[in-house]
Amino acid sequence: MPLSLTQSYALTLIKHRWWVILFSFAAAIMIATGGKHLTFDTDYRVFFSDDNPELLAFEALQNTYNKEDNILISLTPKNGDLFTVENLAGIEWLTKQAWQIPYSSRVDSISNYQHTYAEDDDLIVEDLVYKAETLSPSDLTRIRQIALSEPRLVHSLINDSGSVAGINVINQFSQKNQTETPEAVAFTRQLVAEFQDKYPQFEVHLSGITFLNNAFNEASMLDMQTLIPMMYLFIFIMLFLLLRSLSSLVGIIFVIGFSIATAMGMAGWFGIALTPPSASAPTIIMTLAVADSVHFLISMLALMKRGMAKNEAIVESLRINIGPIFLTSLTTAIGFLAMNSSDAPPFHDLGNITAMGVGFAFLFSVVFLPAWMAAMPLKVKANLDPDHKDTMTRFADFVIVQQKKLFWGSMIALIFFAAMIPKMVIDDNFIEYFDESIEFRADSDYIIDNLTGINMAFYSIQSGESQGINNPKFLSNIALFQDWLLQQPEVVHVNTLSDTLKRLNKNLHGDDDAWYKMPDEQELAAQYLLLYEMSLPYGLDLNNQINVDKSATKIAVTLGNLSTTELIDFNQRAEQWLVDNTPPIMHAQGTSTGIMFSNITMRNIEQMMGGSAIALVLISLILLFALKSFKLGMLSLVPNLTPAIMAMGIWALTYGVLGMAASIVFAISIGVVVDDTVHFLSKYVRARREMKLRTPEAIRYAFSTVGHALWVTTIVLVVGFALLSQSAFLVNQQTGILMAITIASALVLDFLFLPALLLMVDKDEDEDEDNGNKSTPTEVTHSTDNHNIAPSTQSVELP
Repeated sequence: MPLSLTQSYALTLIKHRWWVILFSFAAAIMIATGGKHLTFDTDYRVFFSDDNPELLAFEALQNTYNKEDNILISLTPKNGDLFTVENLAGIEWLTKQAWQIPYSSRVDSISNYQHTYAEDDDLIVEDLVYKAETLSPSDLTRIRQIALSEPRLVHSLINDSGSVAGINVINQFSQKNQTETPEAVAFTRQLVAEFQDKYPQFEVHLSGITFLNNAFNEASMLDMQTLIPMMYLFIFIMLFLLLRSLSSLVGIIFVIGFSIATAMGMAGWFGIALTPPSASAPTIIMTLAVADSVHFLISMLALMKRGMAKNEAIVESLRINIGPIFLTSLTTAIGFLAMNSSDAPPFHDLGNITAMGVGFAFLFSVVFLPAWMAAMPLKVKANLDPDHKDTMTRFADFVIVQQKKLFWGSMIALIFFAAMIPKMVIDDNFIEYFDESIEFRADSDYIIDNLTGINMAFYSIQSGESQGINNPKFLSNIALFQDWLLQQPEVVHVNTLSDTLKRLNKNLHGDDDAWYKMPDEQELAAQYLLLYEMSLPYGLDLNNQINVDKSATKIAVTLGNLSTTELIDFNQRAEQWLVDNTPPIMHAQGTSTGIMFSNITMRNIEQMMGGSAIALVLISLILLFALKSFKLGMLSLVPNLTPAIMAMGIWALTYGVLGMAASIVFAISIGVVVDDTVHFLSKYVRARREMKLRTPEAIRYAFSTVGHALWVTTIVLVVGFALLSQSAFLVNQQTGILMAITIASALVLDFLFLPALLLMVDKDEDEDEDNGNKSTPTEVTHSTDNHNIAPSTQSVELP
C-alpha cells in the first residue's frame, strides 16, 4: 500500500534532517532581522482609532486651545510650610528652569501666577513671587493670604493648607517622533535631581499626561524584561520534569525562540509599534508554541515506550498529530485575528503579532522539531506489558462509570456560574492601569491625595458670535455652570474665565470686594480682558481659555480619582445641565483623556462581540468540516463556549470588577480553548472510524493517547497566562488571570463534561442506552491498550 502524504513528508524530513535544521535557523534569523525596526509608541492616543468620536472631540479642543499634554511636578517641603524664603526660592527656581524642558510651551506655578491689583487708576499685573530670597516676613504673609484665597490656585497648584505646591508644564509635541515624550521625561527627571541637590528639603512627585504616555512605554519594557525570563525559567523546569528528555526540551526551546523571533521580526517589517498590550505577545506566543510541540513529542515518546524505533515513532506521531495541530493553530489564529474588530489599535497589533506567532509555531513544530528529534540521540525505556493501564486510561474508566453524575454536576456548575455573571461590574480607572512598580502610579496617587486631581473634563462653550465671550448673559451662564460644577462631589477644581473677569472687575473698582462679580456690560468686559492680556508675559496668555476670535471659552474641570463609570456619569450630568439651563449654542460635549479611556471599554466590548461572533462561526465551520460530522461539530461548541462562561462566573465571585480585558478575553478564549476539544475529538473520531471502536472504548482511546498531552499543555498555558498577572499593566494582568481560569475550565469540561456528552449523544447503533455505561473496564482494557496510538496501516522503510 502506498505511503500517505504525511508519511512521505515525514520520511523526507528525517532523510534531510540536517538541511532542514540549517534552513530553519537561517529562515528564523532572516525574518527576525525585522526586529530592528520595532519601536515603542509612547502616545496614549494609540489606544484610539482615527475615527474614535472621543478622540476627535479631544483633538478639536486642542486645535482650538492649547495642548493638554502636561507634566505636573508636585513639591512637598519637609517642614510642611511652602511660605518660607527657602521654599519659595526653590519653587521660583524650578519654575524658571521648567521652561527648559523640551517641547514646553507654558509653565504655571504659584511663583509666576499673574497676580493683579489696583494702584491708583492703574492695573498692576506681576508674578506673585519675585526674588524670593529678598522677601520679608510681611511679604510672606501677604503671599500666603493671596495664594490660599485665589480660586484659580487652590486645589490646582496649591493645596488648601499650603503644604504642597504644583508646577504645571504644558508640552507642545509634534506627535511625529516617538522620542519626544521620553526626551521630555528624561530631562524633567534630570532637572528634578538637580533641584533636589540644590533644595533637598523638597519631596518631589511627577505626573501628568506626558508621564502617563511614558508609563505605557515603561510598563512595556518592564514586562519584556521580567515576564519573558520568568516564562523561560518556568518552561525549562516544567517541561524537563514532564518530558524527562533533554533533546525534547532543547527542541521546544528552539521552536519557542524561532516563533517569537519571527513573529516580532514580522511585526518590525510591517512597521508595528509596540505598546503594553502588544508587548505581551512574546509571552502568549511562548505558551502557544509549547502546546504544538508537546502534542507531537508526547505521542512520539509514548510510541517509543511501546517499542517503536525513534524514526518510526516520529513518522507515526506526525501522521496522527499534524491534522489536529494544524486545526488548533488555525482556530487559535482566528481567535486572535478577531481582535481586529476592537476599537483600540494596540489590540489589533496584539492579535496580529500573536496570530503570526501561532502560524510560525505550527511551521517550526512540524518542520524543525521532527528533524531535530531525528538528529538528536534519544533513549526511552520501553514498557511492553499489554496489561499496563496508564493514569489516563484509569481516569477514563472513572469518567465512563460516573458519566451521569459528571454530566449533571457539570450542568449545575455551569448554570450557577452563568447566573453569577450579571453580578460582575464592568469598570476601569485609567490611573490604575499601572501597578505601584511604575513610578507614575505611585506619584499620581500621592498628588490625588495631597494636591489635586488627575482626571479632567473640558467643555468648550460657544457664544455664537465673535467677541461673544464678553456678553453678560453668556458670562452669567458660564458662572452658573461653574457654580453647579463646584457643588458636585466629584469636582476638585474648576478653571473658567469667570474667575479672571470677577477679579479684574474688583481690581478696577479700587479692589473693593463688593465688585467681585461679573461686569454688567459687554464693552466693559472686553476692555478688562484686553487690558489684562496686554499685561501678561510671553507664554502666560489666555490662549488656554479662549479661542482666537473670542467666540468660545474652555472650562477645565479637575476631578477626583474616578472610575470609568463614575466619570461617564459625571460627564453625562454636566452635559445634561448645559442642555437644561443654557441656549443650544452653549451645549458642549465633555472631553479629556479620562473620558476617552472611560468610553473605550464599553465600545470595545460592543465591537468585540461582533468580531467574536464571526470567529465563532468560522471556527464552527472549520470543526464541522474537519470532523466530517454535523452532530460532533455542533457538540464541540459546548466545550468551546462554556469555559468562558465558567471563567466569567468565577471572576464575578472573586474579583467582581473587570475592565478593558473583558473586551478581548472572549475572542482569545474561543481560539485557545478549542485546542483541547480538537485534539480530544480528533482522537475519538480516529478510534471510531479507523479502529471501529465503540463509544466507551473510543473515549478510553482518546484519554490514553491525548490526555497526558492535554494535561501538560494546560499546565503550560495556565501558568504562562497566569504569569501575565505579574505585568505592570492592569489590562495584561486581568487578561492573563482570566485566560488562565478559562483554559483550566476548558480542561475540566473536556475531561468531565465532553465524554459524558459523547456517551449520551454519540451512542452505538447496536447497543441500548445503558450498554456503554455497563461495560466493565476489563472488557476493553486490552483492546484500548493495544491501540494506544493508532498504528500505520502499512510498513514503512525508514532511513
